[in-house]
Order: sequence, then structure tokens, then C-alpha cells
Amino acid sequence: MAYNGTFAKKTLPALKNIQTSLNKAGLSTKVKITVPFNADIYYSPDSNPVPSAGDFRPEMRDLTIEIIQFLYANNAPFTVNIYPFLSLYFNENFPFDFAFFDGKSKPLRDGKALYTNVFDANLDTLLWALDKAGYPDMEVLIGEIGWPTDGDKNANAKSARRFNFGLLKHALSGKGTPKRKGTIDLYLFSLIDENIKSVAPGNFERHWGIFEFDGKPKYELDLTGQHKEKGLIPVEGIKYLQKRWCILNPDVTDFDGLAGSIDYACTFSDCTSLGYGSSCNYLSLQGNASYAFNMYYQVNNQQGWSCDFSSLATITQKDPSQSGCQFPVMIASSSSLLLLLHEEGLLCILKKALEVYIFVLILL
Repeated sequence: MAYNGTFAKKTLPALKNIQTSLNKAGLSTKVKITVPFNADIYYSPDSNPVPSAGDFRPEMRDLTIEIIQFLYANNAPFTVNIYPFLSLYFNENFPFDFAFFDGKSKPLRDGKALYTNVFDANLDTLLWALDKAGYPDMEVLIGEIGWPTDGDKNANAKSARRFNFGLLKHALSGKGTPKRKGTIDLYLFSLIDENIKSVAPGNFERHWGIFEFDGKPKYELDLTGQHKEKGLIPVEGIKYLQKRWCILNPDVTDFDGLAGSIDYACTFSDCTSLGYGSSCNYLSLQGNASYAFNMYYQVNNQQGWSCDFSSLATITQKDPSQSGCQFPVMIASSSSLLLLLHEEGLLCILKKALEVYIFVLILL
């Protein structure tokens, strides 16, 4: 849906081609092929907005069911990406607590079923759609789910921890959803931020990681979902560039051209933390300029030429970071970015590690 159907008619042929290759290689029983669907492929009508009314969208229904038939015949799962954060992002009136798993929101009643969070309601909407399509026992895999930590007023480490902890505890409990009991298989998105990812959907797109860019955990999270004292392990031995920053020259009085310089710096670096509701949203004009200049300076490995901006910028050894707004110093390019997780927690999330899923990275 996000690509307006651009790849819709190419998806099934691509799946068939890869499956043919797996069959020829004798790997079809060990390697399963699937395709990640966005959650907007199914819906409940406005006249009856409950999971049991769920169905696939009419304009994509026939093609979707063709793909489902192919996946089912090859014993492969239906994969869907579900993001409760987006419910808040796209709807100002959405009940905030309903996006989480701690039962603080007014529940949604659907016949005898009671929903205390939007994830269960969303997943059951899909399960009802599959049921109506004739595949009530279709295996379902959550290909992506998570919560961003910056780039929006609802994107922060506190909410991300609340969501991910509740998600893991719920998914691993075996309680499942009102429609389908059992452990929920999922892939937590994501390990680390992606600072050049498209921000067309929103500035939060670059901040899904549970680790900072240098491998430091953003918050405590027990991947077993048991709330034990087993947090994420930070990367050790990271080497950083020198402790110096590029800021707006405090002696500058002529700000002509400053706006253009800020735009240039942000075009070729990541300034999403300056956006509305983000962690650095409250900075002054001078602070915004300094943040933008420093991001450009850091991504260019602190090269002298990258801190000029027509003499508007200068280098300082005094950290300009402010409360809640970090001016980073990037890691040296030779440093390892391997992130170490507790083995036990990782196995809980990737408990199907012996099964290999090939994701055809084409979103309908």
C-alpha cells in the first residue's frame, strides 16, 4: 500500500522464482520464503471497528489471497509488520495507554473478547481476515515491531522501554491474543538507529534502535521478558574521534546565510533530533545551528573543512550538549560495531534460529 501498488504484481512471481530455486537446491524443507506485509493490507470498517469485522482491503484482496495460497502450500508463514506507535502518530485522539501492554487503558470489547492493547486488536484483525479467506490456521510471524526513541513527541526512551518490555513479556507468556493462544513469534525492530534512513514517514524513522550508534543501550531491557536484572550489554572497546565539536561561532554578528548553512548541514547529516517534539526541539537558534554544524562535522570524521560554513562555525573542545540533547562525537571508522546481547535473551527472540526465513524485501 505504501508504494501505491508499484510492486504488487511482481511480488508473487518473485516468490515463485525463489521457491523454485530452493526446490532445485533441495532446501525447501529447511528454508522458508515469505514477504512482509504492512498492517494496512487489512482493516475493520468504520461502521464496525472491531477485530472480528476484519478483512483484507478490497483493492488488494485477490492478490493477497493468491500470495497466501502460495505461502500456505509451501508451509511458509504470513509475515506482517505491526507498529502500535503509528496509531498514536497518525491519530491525535488515539488513547495513549492502549498502545501499551500494562492494562491502563479502557478495553475494547468485541463480543466476548476483551482487548486491552492495540497490538492484540491489530493481530486479531489479521487473523479474522485470514479466517474469512479460508486459512484459519495460517502461521503468522511479526516481521517488525518496536518503538522509536526520538523524532516525535511520543518517541522517547521511557515509552520505548515501556512498550518493548510489555511486548516481550506478552509475546513470550503463551497467552497469545483473544483469537489465538500461544507464544507470538516476532522480530524486534531494531538493533541500532539508521541515520540515513528515509524520513518521509516521519523523523522517528531514524530512531528505532534499542542501542545508540556506538553500541550503548538506550534503556534497560530484559529480552527474556521476565524483568530480571539482565539488561543489554554495551559494546566494549569503542574508539571515538577526538572530543571536539563544531558550533556556531559565538563572535558572529552577521547571520546572513545562516539558514542556508543549517539546511545544507542537515541535508548531508542527521538533524531529526531538532524536529518538533524531538529531544533537541527546545534549542535556541544558536543551539540549532550548532547542532546542525556538529552533526555535519562528525559524519565527515571531524575534517577541518567540514567546520567552516562561510566562517560561521568554529571548533570547540567544550561539550555543547544540553540537558536531554546530546551533541555526539562519532566513533572512529575502524571501531567494531558488533553489538553483544545476552545469549539467553537473544535466543528467546530468535527462538526459530534453526529455521531460515528469506524475506523478499518488497512491500505491497
